[in-house]
Amino acid sequence: MTAPSCAEAPVDEAVPLPAWTVSPGPLPHRRSVRGPPLEQEPLRPRRPGPDSRLSQCVSVIFPKEQQAFSSNDFKMPGGARISFNCVDSALSSLKNCQSYINTGMDIATHVALDLVESFNDVEDVNSMENVMLQYAAMDRELKHYMKAIEETVNQIKREKPENIPDLKYLVKEKFTALESNNSDSDLQNNEKYIYFKDQLKEMRKQCNGNESIEQIDEDIAVTQSQTNFICPITQMEMKRPVRNKVCGHIYEEDAILKIIQTRKQQRKKVRCPKIGCSHVDVKGTDLVRDEALKRAIDSQKKQSWSTLEKSDGDDGDTKKICC
Repeated sequence: MTAPSCAEAPVDEAVPLPAWTVSPGPLPHRRSVRGPPLEQEPLRPRRPGPDSRLSQCVSVIFPKEQQAFSSNDFKMPGGARISFNCVDSALSSLKNCQSYINTGMDIATHVALDLVESFNDVEDVNSMENVMLQYAAMDRELKHYMKAIEETVNQIKREKPENIPDLKYLVKEKFTALESNNSDSDLQNNEKYIYFKDQLKEMRKQCNGNESIEQIDEDIAVTQSQTNFICPITQMEMKRPVRNKVCGHIYEEDAILKIIQTRKQQRKKVRCPKIGCSHVDVKGTDLVRDEALKRAIDSQKKQSWSTLEKSDGDDGDTKKICC
């Protein structure tokens, strides 16, 4: 009996991909003080087509075919080989889906900040928070599925079974085990969801601070605000502020990354540049962009220009009267 070819590998033994993929979908109509209604499109889940099967990812190759095998081919004890190259390709595609989810979460965060900055619409902001939680759930499911596939491949390579295993069953079993441990805290601990909550908190703080400016001397208020905008490294107003997730201090992005790179070449750790901070190992992975502070800095600049233009206009009117 001749061995079956790759094309004869049974399709019904395939492991189905997760019950969703991601594709662009429109946001609800949103208001913005900066221009027309927002047209950004976070990514919405949709069902995959009928060809989304792992049978397209795993091929069985036999020695009689006299093919050149790559380093990622695995030889079974019975003489057959399983090529995992297509599995790696499929996992790479799933990781692209993960990048789409991250993009959707970034857009949802920006929309929520726009809402707080513009109208402080609680209902719409809560709606965007629900969107973030849905994305976090999708991200968790995708990570579990990729982990299940990776563990299955590693198991086959480690155990070297006599016969070709039931990939569908093995992946489903591992995926179900991972999903059984799900909890709401998983979603709330999602890194981008935490960032979303932190940025909303900072944005509300900035907005409340702007409202209190009218109650105190304007010059004092501007001076206090500008002090918070100064980078501890450059001693200049920040353009792209990043926040250290460990100690909470903020720096100009280019300045802190340059220090980290220099210290890395010297094989030395970086101490937080903020005077009095005890954190002695600042890493690039600990830095996140502070969108709320950047908006506050931009808003302060606009107010300063507006005040300056108003002052110039008043001076012009005074000159006309004097003449």
